[in-house]
Amino acid sequence: MNEDSGNLNSYVFADDEHVRRERAKVREAKRSRWWQQKTARGLCSYCGKKFTFKELTLDHIVPLSRGGTTSPGNVVPACRMCNKGKGIDTPLDMLLSPPAPSEDT
Repeated sequence: MNEDSGNLNSYVFADDEHVRRERAKVREAKRSRWWQQKTARGLCSYCGKKFTFKELTLDHIVPLSRGGTTSPGNVVPACRMCNKGKGIDTPLDMLLSPPAPSEDT
Protein backbone atom coordinates (compact mmCIF):
# COMPACT_ATOMS: atom_id res chain seq x y z
CA MET A 1 0.00 0.00 0.00
CA ASN A 2 1.44 3.39 -0.87
CA GLU A 3 1.66 6.25 1.59
CA ASP A 4 -1.01 8.24 -0.30
CA SER A 5 -3.66 5.51 -0.01
CA GLY A 6 -5.83 7.74 2.19
CA ASN A 7 -5.69 10.58 -0.31
CA LEU A 8 -8.75 10.74 -2.57
CA ASN A 9 -6.59 12.03 -5.40
CA SER A 10 -4.19 9.07 -5.42
CA TYR A 11 -5.92 7.02 -8.10
CA VAL A 12 -4.86 3.63 -9.38
CA PHE A 13 -5.49 3.56 -13.11
CA ALA A 14 -6.48 0.53 -15.17
CA ASP A 15 -4.38 -0.63 -18.10
CA ASP A 16 -5.31 0.31 -21.67
CA GLU A 17 -6.43 -3.23 -22.51
CA HIS A 18 -9.02 -3.20 -19.69
CA VAL A 19 -10.40 0.14 -20.89
CA ARG A 20 -10.53 -1.03 -24.52
CA ARG A 21 -12.32 -4.27 -23.56
CA GLU A 22 -14.86 -2.44 -21.40
CA ARG A 23 -15.57 0.19 -24.07
CA ALA A 24 -16.56 -2.63 -26.42
CA LYS A 25 -18.99 -3.80 -23.74
CA VAL A 26 -20.41 -0.26 -23.54
CA ARG A 27 -21.37 -0.32 -27.21
CA GLU A 28 -23.09 -3.66 -26.69
CA ALA A 29 -24.82 -2.55 -23.46
CA LYS A 30 -26.25 0.59 -25.10
CA ARG A 31 -28.10 -1.61 -27.62
CA SER A 32 -29.54 -3.92 -24.96
CA ARG A 33 -33.10 -4.12 -23.70
CA TRP A 34 -31.70 -3.72 -20.19
CA TRP A 35 -30.28 -0.26 -21.04
CA GLN A 36 -33.54 0.76 -22.72
CA GLN A 37 -35.35 -0.06 -19.49
CA LYS A 38 -32.76 1.83 -17.39
CA THR A 39 -33.26 4.97 -19.47
CA ALA A 40 -37.03 4.67 -20.03
CA ARG A 41 -37.85 7.19 -17.29
CA GLY A 42 -35.37 9.64 -18.82
CA LEU A 43 -33.86 10.67 -15.49
CA CYS A 44 -30.23 11.54 -14.81
CA SER A 45 -29.03 9.51 -11.82
CA TYR A 46 -27.09 12.48 -10.45
CA CYS A 47 -29.15 15.67 -10.94
CA GLY A 48 -32.56 13.99 -11.27
CA LYS A 49 -33.56 16.10 -14.28
CA LYS A 50 -35.52 14.62 -17.17
CA PHE A 51 -33.86 14.08 -20.58
CA THR A 52 -34.61 12.29 -23.81
CA PHE A 53 -33.09 8.86 -24.38
CA LYS A 54 -30.51 10.35 -26.79
CA GLU A 55 -29.48 13.01 -24.25
CA LEU A 56 -28.55 10.44 -21.59
CA THR A 57 -25.10 8.87 -21.43
CA LEU A 58 -24.01 5.61 -19.87
CA ASP A 59 -21.93 6.58 -16.83
CA HIS A 60 -19.69 4.19 -14.95
CA ILE A 61 -19.99 4.78 -11.21
CA VAL A 62 -16.43 3.49 -10.84
CA PRO A 63 -14.85 4.81 -14.06
CA LEU A 64 -13.25 2.41 -16.52
CA SER A 65 -9.95 4.22 -16.06
CA ARG A 66 -10.04 3.26 -12.37
CA GLY A 67 -10.84 -0.39 -13.02
CA GLY A 68 -14.63 -0.15 -13.23
CA THR A 69 -16.62 -2.55 -15.35
CA THR A 70 -19.59 -2.29 -17.67
CA SER A 71 -21.98 -4.24 -15.47
CA PRO A 72 -25.50 -3.51 -14.19
CA GLY A 73 -24.26 -2.58 -10.73
CA ASN A 74 -21.72 -0.08 -12.06
CA VAL A 75 -23.53 1.86 -14.80
CA VAL A 76 -26.27 4.46 -14.56
CA PRO A 77 -27.94 6.91 -16.94
CA ALA A 78 -26.50 10.42 -16.62
CA CYS A 79 -26.90 13.66 -18.51
CA ARG A 80 -23.83 14.86 -20.38
CA MET A 81 -23.18 17.70 -17.94
CA CYS A 82 -23.19 15.45 -14.87
CA ASN A 83 -21.15 12.74 -16.60
CA LYS A 84 -18.53 15.24 -17.73
CA GLY A 85 -18.47 16.99 -14.34
CA LYS A 86 -17.94 13.69 -12.52
CA GLY A 87 -14.94 12.82 -14.68
CA ILE A 88 -12.80 10.11 -13.08
CA ASP A 89 -14.31 10.56 -9.64
CA THR A 90 -16.78 8.22 -8.01
CA PRO A 91 -19.88 9.64 -6.31
CA LEU A 92 -18.15 8.95 -2.97
CA ASP A 93 -15.09 10.95 -4.05
CA MET A 94 -17.38 13.84 -4.88
CA LEU A 95 -19.10 13.67 -1.50
CA LEU A 96 -15.86 13.47 0.46
CA SER A 97 -13.83 16.06 -1.42
CA PRO A 98 -13.60 19.48 0.19
CA PRO A 99 -15.73 22.18 -1.40
CA ALA A 100 -14.07 24.52 -3.83
CA PRO A 101 -13.12 27.85 -2.28
CA SER A 102 -15.65 30.57 -2.96
CA GLU A 103 -14.73 33.74 -4.79
CA ASP A 104 -15.59 35.74 -1.65
CA THR A 105 -12.52 34.43 0.22
